[in-house]
Amino acid sequence: MKTSWRTASLVATAASVLALTTACGQDNSTTPAAAAQNVGATAPAGSPTTGAGVGTGTAAGNGYGADGNQSSGSPAQAAPAGKLTVAANPDLGNVLTDGSGLTLYRFDKDTANPPKSNCAGDCATTWPPVPAGDASAGAGVDKALLGEVTRADGTKQLTIGGWPAYRYVKDVNGGDVNGQGVGGKWFALAPDGKKASLASLPGLSVRKDPKLGNIVVDKNGRTVYRFLKDKAWPKSVSNCTGACLVKWPAVGIVKPGDTQGVKKKGLMGFTRPDGVQQMTVNCWPIYTFSGDKAPGDTNGQGVGGTWYAVAPDGKPVGAPGN
Repeated sequence: MKTSWRTASLVATAASVLALTTACGQDNSTTPAAAAQNVGATAPAGSPTTGAGVGTGTAAGNGYGADGNQSSGSPAQAAPAGKLTVAANPDLGNVLTDGSGLTLYRFDKDTANPPKSNCAGDCATTWPPVPAGDASAGAGVDKALLGEVTRADGTKQLTIGGWPAYRYVKDVNGGDVNGQGVGGKWFALAPDGKKASLASLPGLSVRKDPKLGNIVVDKNGRTVYRFLKDKAWPKSVSNCTGACLVKWPAVGIVKPGDTQGVKKKGLMGFTRPDGVQQMTVNCWPIYTFSGDKAPGDTNGQGVGGTWYAVAPDGKPVGAPGN
């Protein structure tokens, strides 16, 4: 399969195995006792149908899909799907994109079992079906979920988890999600074929920030940070206590396999002297920042010359010497 024109917004990798332990720098398969949580974290992210860049749920006429039963077929010369990848949207969580970085959508009037498209005619002009023939699974996409359905005009349309996949003509640039919520029936696809939402984010995953590059985020899409005064070897040590821990809440233990794109080695938890169980990336304790008010914020970057966003390999992004 061939890859299309523009670069996808995010590269994610397979889920990792992690554990509670005080010995760092090694892989470990022991199951941690605690579930994923941010200790003292700020308020959860907002509704996936609100926020900048997200559709309002209204459209001209019938919303091109409010009826969705026109008899004519799909438009000719549809752009190939290319290599499907995953983009992190601050309002919607992980969103499936085509090889050009354009968001893929699903239609509530379609069915997944069995797969069937009910968008044709004018609907298929506004919501072009994604061809199946060129599609391949990129990082973070399970190829077993890729399939196809034969449309009324005989063309093969890509399906994700059984759901027919579409683009939206008003999405021009990679990362656009102008089709989200249109007519109350169109929604961005998550990598598993479900409707994209922040609930679909793993406990830890990777987001491509426009200024910082690939950085680790928590289950709410919030930036994860490292404190340069902490230690990683021979065991993880946090030097953020008291008032510091209120301002920089410790990221709680993440369930095994509930990570995506983060380096596996040293991905584990430890118990702090105060009894709080804290997660590490490459054995370095990780935190969120109370000054970040929404997913995608990086207000903690560089604070005091000691706090920096975390790269997927655990390094502090933008710190001196890194």
